[in-house]
Amino acid sequence: MTTEATGTAARDGDPRPGGPADSPFIRACRRRPGPHTPVWFMRQAGRSLPEYREIRASVPMLESCRRPELVTEITLQPVRRHGVDAAILFSDIVVPVAAAGIDLDIVPGTGPVVAEPIRTDADVERIRPITRDDVPYVDEAVRQLVVELGDTPLIGFAGAPFTLASYLVEGGPSRTHAKTKALMYGDPELWHALCARLAEVTLAFLRVQIEAGVSAVQLFDSWAGALSEADYRQYVLPHSTAVLGGLADAGVPRIHFGVGTAELLGAMGEAGADVVGVDWRTPLDVATGRIGPDRAVQGNLDPTVLLAPWPVVEAEVRRILEQGRSSPGHVFNLGHGVLPETDPDVLTRVVALVHEVSNRRADQG
Repeated sequence: MTTEATGTAARDGDPRPGGPADSPFIRACRRRPGPHTPVWFMRQAGRSLPEYREIRASVPMLESCRRPELVTEITLQPVRRHGVDAAILFSDIVVPVAAAGIDLDIVPGTGPVVAEPIRTDADVERIRPITRDDVPYVDEAVRQLVVELGDTPLIGFAGAPFTLASYLVEGGPSRTHAKTKALMYGDPELWHALCARLAEVTLAFLRVQIEAGVSAVQLFDSWAGALSEADYRQYVLPHSTAVLGGLADAGVPRIHFGVGTAELLGAMGEAGADVVGVDWRTPLDVATGRIGPDRAVQGNLDPTVLLAPWPVVEAEVRRILEQGRSSPGHVFNLGHGVLPETDPDVLTRVVALVHEVSNRRADQG
């Protein structure tokens, strides 16, 4: 599942000379030394960029995710502007669920809204398996981007089964996940059937991206922090493992990220991650102790720090880089996504600072 053209990693894990697989980002994901700590930002493709807002002004979110030329342009914008070490595919976690037959929309200011929430076995059966033919726009966009990006790696992504299940059960975003937990505790057989079906869809969606040429994938379990570790292990871990473990032979690094997951970091790594994303609440050196030496870490600047004066931003970036030195591999990122009100110039300065402070070329001779 690798080619000389894309430079994605070989099945045996050895990088090919040059190309994305030899980039600082992939090296850090694989716990190999590189010239500097790599940096990219969750939600860098859009949100704070005026060029993104202009291009999206008259295009609904789901439609923009289904137009390869828009996906390509939006994905490239932060790479051009900030000089980040990796691009992340512009998409949304509900794209594969919509392709699987679920009637939903992404409502501005609200998020995903599901027309008929999942309640029964029959509802689960409405979620059909997907193939490349169900998401040809994703395949086409990835192939275009691999050419445009050259040596810069492209990260594919998907939503984890628990987070997708929460949207489908609640009918939209929720602060308490009350309906989700009621189903999880009250009808565990239906819950596991739902998550197993979503794991199949998610795995297929990520494989489409990998076969088209992405260099890494990230599984977002945005709402997993709503659970205790015991509940996570019983109700979530088997299904996240089905996704990440199902990609063990894919030859690309697998990143696993959730919000509010301090007590779940070790378990999230066990799901099959090569890199565990850490939100801003847990220091990276503490997180590394929980995750263990066999996985890299990603994170974890508080996104709101970017709204502070530059001396504050600089001090926090330096602190996180120092804490990241305790890990066998560190990818600098935010502890969650870029806030829309963030000044793009601050993101550009952060990239330059990370590269400057972590420069190891002199040490390597």
